[in-house]
Amino acid sequence: MSISKEPVLIFDGACGTNIQEMDLPISAWDDYEGCNEYLNLSAPEAVVALHASFLDVGAMVVETNTFGASSVVLAEYGLEGRTEEINHAAVTHARTAIGSREGRYVVGSVGPTTKLPSLGHISVQDLTEACRQQMLALVDAGVDALMIETCQDLLQAKTAVVTALEVLEQTGKDLPVMVSVTMERQGTMLVGSDIGAICATLEPFPLFSLGLNCATGPTDMESHFRFLSHNWPGRISCMPNQGLPTVVDGKTCYPLSPDKFVQHMRHFIEREGVSMVGGCCGTTPEHIRRLVDACSSLAPCRREVIS
Repeated sequence: MSISKEPVLIFDGACGTNIQEMDLPISAWDDYEGCNEYLNLSAPEAVVALHASFLDVGAMVVETNTFGASSVVLAEYGLEGRTEEINHAAVTHARTAIGSREGRYVVGSVGPTTKLPSLGHISVQDLTEACRQQMLALVDAGVDALMIETCQDLLQAKTAVVTALEVLEQTGKDLPVMVSVTMERQGTMLVGSDIGAICATLEPFPLFSLGLNCATGPTDMESHFRFLSHNWPGRISCMPNQGLPTVVDGKTCYPLSPDKFVQHMRHFIEREGVSMVGGCCGTTPEHIRRLVDACSSLAPCRREVIS
Protein backbone atom coordinates (compact mmCIF):
# COMPACT_ATOMS: atom_id res chain seq x y z
CA MET A 1 0.00 0.00 0.00
CA SER A 2 1.23 3.52 -0.76
CA ILE A 3 1.36 6.32 1.78
CA SER A 4 -1.62 8.03 0.15
CA LYS A 5 -3.84 4.96 0.57
CA GLU A 6 -3.34 4.42 4.32
CA PRO A 7 -6.61 5.30 6.15
CA VAL A 8 -4.73 6.53 9.24
CA LEU A 9 -1.08 7.55 9.20
CA ILE A 10 0.79 7.56 12.49
CA PHE A 11 3.88 9.73 12.35
CA ASP A 12 6.87 9.75 14.65
CA GLY A 13 7.47 12.17 17.51
CA ALA A 14 9.88 15.01 18.11
CA CYS A 15 13.25 15.16 16.41
CA GLY A 16 14.96 18.15 18.03
CA THR A 17 13.96 17.62 21.66
CA ASN A 18 14.88 13.95 21.51
CA ILE A 19 18.26 14.74 19.97
CA GLN A 20 18.86 17.14 22.84
CA GLU A 21 18.31 14.27 25.28
CA MET A 22 20.88 12.06 23.56
CA ASP A 23 24.26 11.58 25.19
CA LEU A 24 26.28 12.64 22.18
CA PRO A 25 30.01 13.31 22.39
CA ILE A 26 31.12 16.89 21.87
CA SER A 27 33.05 15.70 18.82
CA ALA A 28 29.74 14.90 17.06
CA TRP A 29 29.01 18.59 16.76
CA ASP A 30 32.49 19.69 15.59
CA ASP A 31 32.14 23.48 15.24
CA TYR A 32 28.39 23.33 14.55
CA GLU A 33 26.77 22.92 17.96
CA GLY A 34 23.03 23.43 17.70
CA CYS A 35 22.83 22.30 14.10
CA ASN A 36 20.90 19.04 14.44
CA GLU A 37 21.09 18.51 10.69
CA TYR A 38 24.89 18.33 10.79
CA LEU A 39 24.51 15.08 12.73
CA ASN A 40 23.38 13.46 9.48
CA LEU A 41 27.05 13.67 8.49
CA SER A 42 28.89 13.42 11.80
CA ALA A 43 26.75 10.97 13.80
CA PRO A 44 24.71 8.87 11.36
CA GLU A 45 24.24 6.06 13.88
CA ALA A 46 22.52 8.48 16.28
CA VAL A 47 20.09 9.66 13.60
CA VAL A 48 19.31 6.07 12.59
CA ALA A 49 18.75 5.16 16.23
CA LEU A 50 16.33 8.07 16.68
CA HIS A 51 14.23 6.97 13.72
CA ALA A 52 14.37 3.33 14.86
CA SER A 53 13.14 4.27 18.34
CA PHE A 54 9.86 5.43 16.82
CA LEU A 55 9.58 2.65 14.26
CA ASP A 56 10.13 0.08 17.01
CA VAL A 57 6.99 1.26 18.80
CA GLY A 58 4.88 1.18 15.64
CA ALA A 59 5.22 4.55 13.91
CA MET A 60 4.34 4.26 10.23
CA VAL A 61 6.04 7.47 9.10
CA VAL A 62 9.39 8.98 9.98
CA GLU A 63 10.29 12.51 9.02
CA THR A 64 13.84 13.17 7.91
CA ASN A 65 16.22 15.11 10.14
CA THR A 66 16.10 18.05 7.73
CA PHE A 67 13.87 20.61 9.43
CA GLY A 68 16.67 23.18 9.23
CA ALA A 69 18.47 21.73 6.22
CA SER A 70 17.78 24.57 3.79
CA SER A 71 20.68 26.71 2.63
CA VAL A 72 19.15 29.67 4.51
CA VAL A 73 19.51 27.96 7.89
CA LEU A 74 22.70 26.07 7.10
CA ALA A 75 24.34 29.36 6.11
CA GLU A 76 24.17 30.39 9.76
CA TYR A 77 26.71 27.62 10.40
CA GLY A 78 28.70 28.07 7.20
CA LEU A 79 27.26 24.81 5.86
CA GLU A 80 25.18 26.09 2.96
CA GLY A 81 27.52 24.40 0.48
CA ARG A 82 26.61 20.99 1.93
CA THR A 83 22.84 21.32 1.59
CA GLU A 84 22.43 18.51 -0.92
CA GLU A 85 24.81 16.21 0.96
CA ILE A 86 23.01 16.70 4.28
CA ASN A 87 19.53 16.13 2.82
CA HIS A 88 20.66 13.04 0.91
CA ALA A 89 22.26 11.59 4.05
CA ALA A 90 19.12 12.25 6.09
CA VAL A 91 16.94 10.25 3.71
CA THR A 92 19.47 7.41 3.71
CA HIS A 93 19.38 7.25 7.52
CA ALA A 94 15.59 7.09 7.58
CA ARG A 95 15.62 4.29 5.01
CA THR A 96 18.29 2.44 6.99
CA ALA A 97 16.15 2.62 10.12
CA ILE A 98 13.13 1.22 8.24
CA GLY A 99 15.16 -1.66 6.82
CA SER A 100 12.87 -4.47 5.73
CA ARG A 101 9.77 -3.23 7.58
CA GLU A 102 6.74 -3.06 5.30
CA GLY A 103 4.21 -0.24 5.30
CA ARG A 104 6.70 2.32 6.58
CA TYR A 105 7.38 5.63 4.88
CA VAL A 106 9.91 8.45 4.75
CA VAL A 107 8.62 12.01 4.61
CA GLY A 108 11.01 14.84 3.79
CA SER A 109 10.79 17.58 6.41
CA VAL A 110 10.99 21.14 5.08
CA GLY A 111 11.01 23.76 7.83
CA PRO A 112 10.14 27.46 7.58
CA THR A 113 13.79 28.57 7.69
CA THR A 114 14.62 31.37 10.13
CA LYS A 115 13.50 34.20 7.86
CA LEU A 116 9.93 35.25 7.08
CA PRO A 117 9.17 36.98 3.76
CA SER A 118 6.14 38.89 5.09
CA LEU A 119 8.41 40.59 7.61
CA GLY A 120 11.03 41.44 5.00
CA HIS A 121 13.63 39.01 6.32
CA ILE A 122 14.05 37.35 2.93
CA SER A 123 12.81 37.91 -0.60
CA VAL A 124 10.34 35.48 -2.17
CA GLN A 125 12.93 34.82 -4.87
CA ASP A 126 15.64 33.84 -2.38
CA LEU A 127 13.21 31.73 -0.34
CA THR A 128 12.06 29.97 -3.51
CA GLU A 129 15.63 29.11 -4.46
CA ALA A 130 16.41 27.76 -0.98
CA CYS A 131 13.24 25.62 -1.00
CA ARG A 132 13.96 24.38 -4.50
CA GLN A 133 17.48 23.27 -3.61
CA GLN A 134 16.37 21.37 -0.52
CA MET A 135 13.30 19.81 -2.12
CA LEU A 136 15.22 18.66 -5.17
CA ALA A 137 17.71 16.92 -2.88
CA LEU A 138 14.97 15.23 -0.85
CA VAL A 139 13.06 14.08 -3.92
CA ASP A 140 16.24 12.86 -5.60
CA ALA A 141 17.13 10.89 -2.47
CA GLY A 142 13.80 9.05 -2.62
CA VAL A 143 11.32 10.41 -0.06
CA ASP A 144 7.74 9.18 -0.18
CA ALA A 145 6.27 12.65 0.42
CA LEU A 146 7.19 16.22 1.32
CA MET A 147 6.06 17.89 4.54
CA ILE A 148 6.20 21.69 4.58
CA GLU A 149 5.90 22.19 8.32
CA THR A 150 5.81 24.68 11.16
CA CYS A 151 4.67 27.40 8.76
CA GLN A 152 4.46 30.73 10.59
CA ASP A 153 3.95 32.99 7.58
CA LEU A 154 1.27 32.35 4.95
CA LEU A 155 3.44 33.88 2.22
CA GLN A 156 6.25 31.50 3.22
CA ALA A 157 3.85 28.54 3.13
CA LYS A 158 2.47 29.46 -0.29
CA THR A 159 5.96 30.01 -1.68
CA ALA A 160 7.05 26.59 -0.44
CA VAL A 161 3.94 24.90 -1.86
CA VAL A 162 4.38 26.45 -5.30
CA THR A 163 8.06 25.48 -5.27
CA ALA A 164 7.28 21.90 -4.23
CA LEU A 165 4.79 21.47 -7.06
CA GLU A 166 7.29 22.90 -9.54
CA VAL A 167 10.00 20.53 -8.29
CA LEU A 168 7.70 17.53 -8.67
CA GLU A 169 6.76 18.60 -12.19
CA GLN A 170 10.43 19.14 -13.05
CA THR A 171 11.46 15.72 -11.74
CA GLY A 172 8.42 13.87 -13.03
CA LYS A 173 7.55 12.61 -9.56
CA ASP A 174 4.03 12.19 -8.22
CA LEU A 175 4.47 12.59 -4.47
CA PRO A 176 2.05 13.86 -1.82
CA VAL A 177 2.70 17.40 -0.62
CA MET A 178 1.68 18.03 2.98
CA VAL A 179 1.44 21.37 4.78
CA SER A 180 1.40 21.91 8.52
CA VAL A 181 0.98 25.38 9.98
CA THR A 182 1.79 26.66 13.44
CA MET A 183 -0.90 28.61 15.27
CA GLU A 184 -0.03 30.70 18.30
CA ARG A 185 -2.22 30.75 21.40
CA GLN A 186 -3.92 33.95 20.23
CA GLY A 187 -5.42 31.90 17.39
CA THR A 188 -3.39 33.00 14.38
CA MET A 189 -0.07 32.33 12.71
CA LEU A 190 2.88 34.42 13.91
CA VAL A 191 2.23 37.04 11.22
CA GLY A 192 -1.51 37.17 11.90
CA SER A 193 -3.30 34.87 9.42
CA ASP A 194 -6.22 32.87 10.81
CA ILE A 195 -7.24 29.36 9.85
CA GLY A 196 -9.86 30.61 7.39
CA ALA A 197 -7.30 32.65 5.45
CA ILE A 198 -4.96 29.66 5.41
CA CYS A 199 -7.64 27.40 3.93
CA ALA A 200 -8.68 29.99 1.35
CA THR A 201 -5.08 30.54 0.25
CA LEU A 202 -4.05 26.89 0.01
CA GLU A 203 -7.30 25.27 -1.19
CA PRO A 204 -6.58 25.85 -4.92
CA PHE A 205 -3.41 23.75 -4.72
CA PRO A 206 -3.45 19.93 -5.03
CA LEU A 207 -2.27 19.29 -1.48
CA PHE A 208 -2.49 15.88 0.15
CA SER A 209 -3.09 17.33 3.60
CA LEU A 210 -3.27 20.43 5.77
CA GLY A 211 -2.85 20.46 9.50
CA LEU A 212 -1.20 21.92 12.58
CA ASN A 213 2.01 21.29 14.46
CA CYS A 214 4.16 22.80 17.18
CA ALA A 215 3.68 25.94 19.35
CA THR A 216 0.92 24.53 21.57
CA GLY A 217 -0.49 21.33 22.94
CA PRO A 218 -3.63 19.72 21.51
CA THR A 219 -6.06 21.69 23.70
CA ASP A 220 -5.30 24.96 21.94
CA MET A 221 -5.74 23.29 18.56
CA GLU A 222 -9.33 22.12 19.04
CA SER A 223 -11.14 25.05 17.42
CA HIS A 224 -8.82 24.93 14.41
CA PHE A 225 -9.57 21.26 13.80
CA ARG A 226 -13.31 21.89 14.08
CA PHE A 227 -12.92 24.47 11.33
CA LEU A 228 -10.74 22.26 9.14
CA SER A 229 -13.15 19.35 9.57
CA HIS A 230 -15.88 21.32 7.79
CA ASN A 231 -13.86 23.56 5.51
CA TRP A 232 -10.81 21.65 4.25
CA PRO A 233 -11.47 19.11 1.46
CA GLY A 234 -8.27 17.09 1.86
CA ARG A 235 -6.78 15.10 4.68
CA ILE A 236 -6.04 16.71 8.05
CA SER A 237 -2.90 16.22 10.13
CA CYS A 238 -2.29 16.84 13.83
CA MET A 239 1.21 16.97 15.35
CA PRO A 240 0.99 18.90 18.64
CA ASN A 241 3.64 19.55 21.23
CA GLN A 242 3.54 17.56 24.44
CA GLY A 243 1.60 20.41 25.99
CA LEU A 244 2.71 24.00 26.51
CA PRO A 245 6.38 24.18 27.47
CA THR A 246 7.40 25.37 30.91
CA VAL A 247 10.83 26.07 32.35
CA VAL A 248 11.77 24.09 35.47
CA ASP A 249 15.20 24.62 37.02
CA GLY A 250 16.38 26.24 33.82
CA LYS A 251 15.24 23.36 31.61
CA THR A 252 12.35 23.37 29.15
CA CYS A 253 9.76 20.75 30.09
CA TYR A 254 6.64 19.54 28.32
CA PRO A 255 4.00 18.44 30.85
CA LEU A 256 1.37 16.50 28.90
CA SER A 257 1.30 12.82 29.83
CA PRO A 258 1.14 10.13 27.13
CA ASP A 259 -2.38 9.19 28.28
CA LYS A 260 -3.69 12.76 27.96
CA PHE A 261 -1.91 13.16 24.63
CA VAL A 262 -3.61 10.05 23.25
CA GLN A 263 -7.00 11.08 24.62
CA HIS A 264 -6.90 14.26 22.56
CA MET A 265 -5.70 12.49 19.44
CA ARG A 266 -8.47 9.90 19.61
CA HIS A 267 -10.97 12.75 19.85
CA PHE A 268 -9.53 14.47 16.77
CA ILE A 269 -9.75 11.25 14.75
CA GLU A 270 -13.19 10.17 15.90
CA ARG A 271 -14.87 13.60 16.09
CA GLU A 272 -13.05 15.83 13.60
CA GLY A 273 -11.90 13.38 10.93
CA VAL A 274 -8.18 13.85 11.42
CA SER A 275 -6.35 11.01 9.66
CA MET A 276 -2.67 11.82 10.20
CA VAL A 277 -1.37 11.99 13.77
CA GLY A 278 2.01 12.24 15.43
CA GLY A 279 3.93 14.47 17.77
CA CYS A 280 6.07 17.58 17.80
CA CYS A 281 8.28 19.06 20.55
CA GLY A 282 8.57 16.93 23.67
CA THR A 283 6.87 13.81 22.31
CA THR A 284 8.86 10.65 22.93
CA PRO A 285 8.69 7.07 21.66
CA GLU A 286 6.44 6.34 24.64
CA HIS A 287 3.90 8.90 23.40
CA ILE A 288 3.96 7.31 19.96
CA ARG A 289 3.71 3.77 21.38
CA ARG A 290 0.52 4.78 23.23
CA LEU A 291 -0.74 6.52 20.10
CA VAL A 292 -0.23 3.37 18.03
CA ASP A 293 -1.97 1.21 20.63
CA ALA A 294 -4.96 3.52 20.86
CA CYS A 295 -5.40 4.82 17.33
CA SER A 296 -4.01 2.45 14.70
CA SER A 297 -7.33 0.63 14.31
CA LEU A 298 -9.53 3.73 14.40
CA ALA A 299 -11.42 5.05 11.39
CA PRO A 300 -11.65 8.84 10.99
CA CYS A 301 -15.23 10.07 11.23
CA ARG A 302 -17.04 11.02 8.06
CA ARG A 303 -16.72 14.74 7.46
CA GLU A 304 -19.24 17.06 5.81
CA VAL A 305 -17.19 19.72 4.09
CA ILE A 306 -18.99 22.94 3.26
CA SER A 307 -18.53 23.59 -0.44
